[in-house]
Amino acid sequence: MSIMKLLQQAQGGQGLGQLASQFGLDQGTADQLTQMLAPAIGSAAKKRVEQAGMENVLGAMRGEEQAQMFDDAAVAASTDGQAQGMAFLEQIMGGRQEAEGLAQEAASRAGVDAGTVSKFLPALAAMAQGGLQKQMPDSQIDGMIQEGGSSGGGLMGMIGGLIGGNKDGDQGSGLAMLSEMLDADGDGSPLDDILGKFMR
Repeated sequence: MSIMKLLQQAQGGQGLGQLASQFGLDQGTADQLTQMLAPAIGSAAKKRVEQAGMENVLGAMRGEEQAQMFDDAAVAASTDGQAQGMAFLEQIMGGRQEAEGLAQEAASRAGVDAGTVSKFLPALAAMAQGGLQKQMPDSQIDGMIQEGGSSGGGLMGMIGGLIGGNKDGDQGSGLAMLSEMLDADGDGSPLDDILGKFMR
């Protein structure tokens, strides 16, 4: 499931609208930002995995208390929620400066105040992180890391079960499965073409 589709399911489909209201954004503007930012988050995580950072990405998804940020927009938008989301972004993008650069680019393209987007993006990332956590409990993540997540061994059963893929295979198919989960329907972002300059 792509990050975009995951977010669209939050709180029975009401999550994105409720998150937008936390920052004084109208639904149309929030949708425009989310259509840029959500796929960019997925693409960044996918690129990090492809750079042999699978365990880092899995580690960033760990912490079952994160699930509440998917279930409650106010929690994702809180100071703690934004801090958690920023930590996730820093992990997959390489640092705070890179994450803030992504927010500024999205704000510029959407014609929205950059200060607002710099808060909306971490909250959105926190909500996405909570949704991923709900699909991947800590026990499964820990098992994958212990088995050597980067080798693909523990990855097969978990990812295969999530997206109905083949549960057996080599490292290449494991990377393909994780990539598919992070952007299952190829819903690329307009920011994808410049994402590279925001990552290190």
